[in-house]
Amino acid sequence: MWIVVGALLGMTGVGLGAFGAHGLAGVLAANGRADTFETASKYHLIHAVAVVMVAALAPQLDPRWVNWAAGLLTAGTLVFSGALYVLAIFDLRVMGAVAPLGGLLLIAGWGVLAYAGWLARG
Repeated sequence: MWIVVGALLGMTGVGLGAFGAHGLAGVLAANGRADTFETASKYHLIHAVAVVMVAALAPQLDPRWVNWAAGLLTAGTLVFSGALYVLAIFDLRVMGAVAPLGGLLLIAGWGVLAYAGWLARG
């Protein structure tokens, strides 16, 4: 399941990145938020790969921790990148306060993955 989720995150990350670069260039420039959109896209794609990586490591790790790590990374990507996409496109400043919550979810996901790796070290 997590390979599918990671692949879908990757697919949407590429699509949104291209849309931002080509279809939204004028909006992002007018809002002064092109860099915000680029950050959202970068984190989106990095964490898509991370979710696939967690899925690939699954046979070596406790499945409970795999699900937590992948779930937190997925939720963090959706909240962090989603908030930044909305901020960049609609200049909805409240989303700047939402993005750090996604960042905390991403940090937690990496932490859970580290813990899972620690437990599996043998």
